[in-house]
Formats: sequence, structure tokens, C-alpha cells
Amino acid sequence: MTFNEMDLKKEIKNAIAKAGYKEPSPIQEKAIPLMLEGRDMIACAQTGTGKTAAFALPILQNLGNRDSRMIRALVLTPTRELAVQIFDNFKKYGRYLKLRTAVVYGGAKQGPQIAAIGRGCDILVATPGRLMDYMERGIVSLADIQMFVLDEADRMLDMGFIGDIRKIAKAIPAERQTALFSATMPKEIRKLAEELLQDPDEIEVAPESTPAETVDQKICFTERDNKKLILKEFLDRSDVTRSIVFTRTKRGADRLVRELKKLGINSTSIHGDKTQGQRQSALEHFRSGKVNVLVATDVAARGLDIPKISHVFNY
Repeated sequence: MTFNEMDLKKEIKNAIAKAGYKEPSPIQEKAIPLMLEGRDMIACAQTGTGKTAAFALPILQNLGNRDSRMIRALVLTPTRELAVQIFDNFKKYGRYLKLRTAVVYGGAKQGPQIAAIGRGCDILVATPGRLMDYMERGIVSLADIQMFVLDEADRMLDMGFIGDIRKIAKAIPAERQTALFSATMPKEIRKLAEELLQDPDEIEVAPESTPAETVDQKICFTERDNKKLILKEFLDRSDVTRSIVFTRTKRGADRLVRELKKLGINSTSIHGDKTQGQRQSALEHFRSGKVNVLVATDVAARGLDIPKISHVFNY
């Protein structure tokens, strides 16, 4: 199946073509037709499977090409970085439509966000904490929501947002379409899905069992006491230009940054205990090249789109 064979407006198909995409990914091929039919849906899919387009394209299609200036679609996502990426995707795929998208998140000036909402938008991408703040202050109304998407639901659980999600859902009309995307399905997410979704279809896209052909994988066996010195040797190589180092714990990420600094390597870390402002600052330093080593936990880095990474280390 190609995007041209899908039941999408020509404006959306033209935007997809301009973005350089021809064939949908497995998650898109399964999810888009269900969402176009208005079905509630649970999708279990890893990062990097193309799930943003899997809900963005049906939202753009189903809302129609009219700018009502009322919020009719809401996408909740756990972090500022993911919110901005999703917002950019809506702008990319909706470039030839009259629909307006706004994004709100913590750790940023409220003035421009409030102004964007005041001008009116059809689609709102938000982090739960900032949206709750705006709802309580009467800045945002969810009374006209027709489509509700929870992205990275398991990560929102890890970050303690489930209570906020339940409060937000109560402010949305019961007659709506709801889609939940999650990389894993712990029992708490299952329970949330039972509360918020009505007779949902469930799809699952298994992660690739083999790495992409462009990825060269190697294993280095070493004693624990030698790990950081071996890592330094790798990071000092001329072909290691921009790298991400994954650690198991948040405390381990910060400790590794300190240890690398002692060894003469400047790095920065992101994890769930960092504020959104701290995470954004770290990512900006990494993207700009001020630092070339990003130390992260899997949960914190999931879903981030960072181009031109030369090496990834599982530490």
C-alpha cells in the first residue's frame, strides 16, 4: 500500500510527497485506516516506527479543511521535546490545509503560548502539566474535542502524569475518538485504556529483530572497573563525532557526566529528574555542537529525533 492509495485529501498527499515519503510504515498502514473510520485504538509500538504520522494524518483528514478556531483535537505527550516534534509534524503534513495547530508545554514563556490559543487553533499538542494549568485558569476549553490522542502513555505513567490525564479526560466530551500509543503495556496503562477508550481495536508492531543495514553493532567485554576508561578510548576516536551514551539509571547518568569530565570529556545528561528547561538546554547544547556526548536514560531519550549521530553506546 502507498499513501496515494489511502483515503486522504490531495492536500495531505501532496504534503506527504513534499516530505519525501511514499509508503507507510507498518504502524501507519495498520493505524491510519482505523482512525479514519473513527475507531478507538490502542497501539503498541516502539519509537522510530512512524507513529506520529499514524495519528497526525487521520486527525488532519477527519477535522476537515476548515479553521473553526475551536480546539477539536488534543494530543498529550510527556515532554517539551516530543511536543515540539509532534507540532512540527502537524505543520509539515498540514501545510496545504487551513487548520491551525498550537503547542503548549512547561519550561517556556507562557505569553506566546497563550496568544496562540487566543488566536484560535483546531489542534492542540500539550504536556499534561501545562495544559492542566491553562485549564484551571480558564485559558483552554476542551468542550469541543472530537479526537484525543495519548502519545508515549507508558512514559507519562513513569513521569507521574496519570492523575492529570484522568482529570483532562473528564473535561473532554464522552462522544469522541480516543487513541492510545505506548511502547509497553503495563497493567496501569491497561487500566487507563479501559477507562478512557470505548471498544478499542488493538494493534501491535513488533520492533525489528535485526538492526538496520546501516548500523554496525559491536560488543566490548571488559571488567567493571575499566568501563569508563574503555568508553573514553571510544569517545576519543576521530570517527566518534557525535554520540549518545545510555545508562540504566538517572543517578548513573549524572555520575558518568562527572566521571567523563574528570577524564577531559565534556558531556551533558537528560533524564526524568531534570526539569523541562534543563532537558531542553542539554539538547540545544548537544544539537548545536557545544557538547558532542549526550548521556541519557532510555525513558528520557525515547522519541527524540536527533540527526547525524555517529555512535550510540549502551553503557
